[in-house]
Amino acid sequence: MARYVGFAAPPASTGSVKLDAAVQKATAQTPEKLSGLALYSRFAFAGAVCCSITHGALTPVDVVKTRIQLDPVTYNRGLIGSFRQVVANEGAGALLTGFGPTAAGYFLQGAFKFGGYEFFKQQAINTVGYENASNNRTAVYLASAAAAEFFADIALCPLEATRIRLVSEPTFASGLMSGFSKIAKTEGFGAFYSGFGPILFKQVPYTMAKFVVFEKVVEAVYKKIDKSTLSNGSQTVVNLGSGLVAGFAAAIISQPADTMLSKINKTKGLPGEGTTSRLIKIAKELGLRGSYAGIGARLFMVGTLTAGQFAIYGDIKKALGATGGVEIAK
Repeated sequence: MARYVGFAAPPASTGSVKLDAAVQKATAQTPEKLSGLALYSRFAFAGAVCCSITHGALTPVDVVKTRIQLDPVTYNRGLIGSFRQVVANEGAGALLTGFGPTAAGYFLQGAFKFGGYEFFKQQAINTVGYENASNNRTAVYLASAAAAEFFADIALCPLEATRIRLVSEPTFASGLMSGFSKIAKTEGFGAFYSGFGPILFKQVPYTMAKFVVFEKVVEAVYKKIDKSTLSNGSQTVVNLGSGLVAGFAAAIISQPADTMLSKINKTKGLPGEGTTSRLIKIAKELGLRGSYAGIGARLFMVGTLTAGQFAIYGDIKKALGATGGVEIAK
């Protein structure tokens, strides 16, 4: 991969003073494409911002969704009805429970997820060649998304565990720092990763579906419409629509694992009880129907935030000049 250089080498002389001047002027006016760290750091920043904004803004929906998953007997009136229940019982402020760990956790996760996806996609292209990558692009999308999400979840897991504990036990702590410290002191650092298996089980298929469906929908749109003829605003609309479809698909695929993640992080396990045995027990208790508790709230939440993520991500990339990524769609 070519390294990013701050200044372009002067063009070779053509033998004509006027032509040399024209070439130099054109070169000066053409922005150099970024590569390497300069490029991927921009991808990571754009991903961090888009995920933090969207997940943070949807904290109230996440609170209600988690309550429905953890206590479906009490919160059994659907998304709107459960909103009203939470506000009536605990006040409107309860809807922002876990906002700190949500915004911080998904800032980190977004950087690894989006930056990692672009990085691993490029590595696949470097390994198998552009033509092979393009011919097998679905496999490239899936493998790149899975690899990126694995590392993203290592960063996210402790903050997600803290968020779920704050939402499931409103009196547990006052916020991110106090909740994080209390879990570390009373249960040990390992408690932050008790849900690592479920979070991988949830997030990896979710991210694979999210990226591959988004790429396929965008590809289908641009087969019908010439991208170069669209304004920046129209391209943002395409990203929004494609992200919405991708979000719905990802939510349905990952819902059972999301429910199990909420359950396993609600309380600590019994003495000597391993994560695997806890997951098996939770799965038996939930059943198929129980694993899809809160799916309405999650479809709304994931569809909205995924659409917003891809729209914001695309706009920030353009603003930062991060245009060096390789597209392999035909």
